[in-house]
Amino acid sequence: MTDRLRPIPEAEWTAAQREAAQEIVNGPRGGLYGPFVPLLRSPELMGYAQRLGEYLRYRSAIGVRLSELAILVTAREWDQQVEWAIHAPIAQQVGITADVIGAIARRHRPAAMLVDESVVYDFCLELHRDKRVSDRVYNDALALFGEQGVVDLMGVNGYYTFLAMVMNTAQTEAPASSADPLPE
Repeated sequence: MTDRLRPIPEAEWTAAQREAAQEIVNGPRGGLYGPFVPLLRSPELMGYAQRLGEYLRYRSAIGVRLSELAILVTAREWDQQVEWAIHAPIAQQVGITADVIGAIARRHRPAAMLVDESVVYDFCLELHRDKRVSDRVYNDALALFGEQGVVDLMGVNGYYTFLAMVMNTAQTEAPASSADPLPE
């Protein structure tokens, strides 16, 4: 599989691309990598995506630990190696256990999750697989996170689905990672 939208040499960037790239480099990500390499071809879209992602990843109402869990479920559902390579180590750093990460990678329901993790896992899985969320799972999420948290959880799933679609289409190469690649 060949990366279809490889990095554009910086000397070839337009002014709009340079500005959009600099915003990402100056932000919490600190570099232009992953989905932002193909997105650089549309600097305005990239800028909006970056700002949405910055909120959802770093400041959402469900917190970083649960956002990372939702990202992993999304990466697994979309067979997205780049998202997995980047976020599996981060998820472990913020408190998602290796057993939970491994079970998600194998498409198994993790056996030992905290209550909030179980609610996020069920919500994400239903949303991806069923294209909706059952009343029971919705009400569990609402009770734990409130309406803003439920909306932010939907947002994390939608945003990382968008990125997965971009990178799967671009065939973006996964970076070196301490995480094992997703199994076929």
